Amino acid sequence: MIKGGPKKDLQGKQIQSILISQPKPETEKSPYFDLARKFNIKLDFYPFIRVEGLPAKEFRKQKIDILSFTAVIFTSRNSVDHFFRICEEMKIKVSQDCKYFCITEAVALYLQKFILYRKRKVFYGADGSTKGVLEVMNKHRDNEKFLFPSSDSQKKDIEEWLKANKCDYATATLYKTVSTDVKEVLAATAYDMIVFFSPSGVKSLFENMPEFVQNGTHIGAFGPTTSAAVEEAGLRLDVKAPLPQAPSMAAALEQYLTTLIKK
Repeated sequence: MIKGGPKKDLQGKQIQSILISQPKPETEKSPYFDLARKFNIKLDFYPFIRVEGLPAKEFRKQKIDILSFTAVIFTSRNSVDHFFRICEEMKIKVSQDCKYFCITEAVALYLQKFILYRKRKVFYGADGSTKGVLEVMNKHRDNEKFLFPSSDSQKKDIEEWLKANKCDYATATLYKTVSTDVKEVLAATAYDMIVFFSPSGVKSLFENMPEFVQNGTHIGAFGPTTSAAVEEAGLRLDVKAPLPQAPSMAAALEQYLTTLIKK
């Protein structure tokens, strides 16, 4: 049972199992599998949260006219998916002149699933941070009416910026995050490390196991808001990504395990 029980200081070879709180990659070419082979470790994947879309009937209660906005802000693929899902359910055809502001290039490119990318005006932050996309938005703030699709637990920094800069905007709750039942997963293996990818994942850990004590368990976090949630929960953060030298969590884990082996 994973309670972060007493352990010796872990060396790389002693980190024998890592729980990745995301679905298992669909392709065998994932760098996570290369990592498992290189360090001879057990890597398990299990999502700590799931996303549930808000039905169009519930969205209508927010009294938001999507077509009245000239720009949409996307902070994740989930926000993209559920924005266009709601548009489809409500038979809304978004104007070709609509602008899209995305937190990362990856989210921006994901828009190709729904729009003719080259015919739209798509912007994204250079470094994948909230600050980066806000710097881009700042150049357009006086001329656009922003719609910010979000979840019920969305971090409020973008909304606070919009308010502070007196932008014309509305926040639309389109989906919610729900903790999954991971009690059996956590009880089955005494994982040496758990890796989180959202504040909701950290919340799910304690909802599933309120008595969790970290002790020797190593913790990894992807993204600044996830890192902050780990530390706010009173946990020691051992691996942080993205960083300039480790743009992905797999790269950060490889660096960390290599460092431990050298000690």
